Amino acid sequence: MYETKNDLSLDIRTRTAALLNQRLADAIDLGTQVKQAHWNVKGASFIALHELFDQVAEHVEDQVDLLAERITALGGVALGTVEVVSRSSSLRAYPLDIRDGTQHLQALSNVVADFAAKIRSAIDETAGWGDATTSDVFTQISREVDKDLWLLEAHFDARQVGQGVVGEAAGSSAAPRRAATS
Repeated sequence: MYETKNDLSLDIRTRTAALLNQRLADAIDLGTQVKQAHWNVKGASFIALHELFDQVAEHVEDQVDLLAERITALGGVALGTVEVVSRSSSLRAYPLDIRDGTQHLQALSNVVADFAAKIRSAIDETAGWGDATTSDVFTQISREVDKDLWLLEAHFDARQVGQGVVGEAAGSSAAPRRAATS
């Protein structure tokens, strides 16, 4: 950690920067997953989904910046390289074998919901440590992620969401991400 006049203790700044870096890796991964869908979506709803996915990707890009800047404001180092993200993201890998808009909506709504839950957990965690500012950063991100999830899920009728049709992307080979081994 770098020296700073920030009055949070070194312990709180260190723990918070580590948590922020975990969510930063997830956010960068999420951004690439949304762009994967944006580039590869096919079907009758192509233009609507292509534009929606691009809008979500722009939101995630802003969230990445917010997370990285908070890390450095606390005296930490933002770890955002492809290598670090590949090793550190806790999100499931995006299925590369899907094309249909519904499948992309299913895959994205799953990963966005997972990311949203992790962000909400970070709100409580950082508030419990006495870092209200970082908790507020996570709250700001949560607000936007929840809205994006709503926009993605709006393409399904209530029965599809409630019956778990949005649960796992049909026919995908997505698997949990595993840490790289040397």
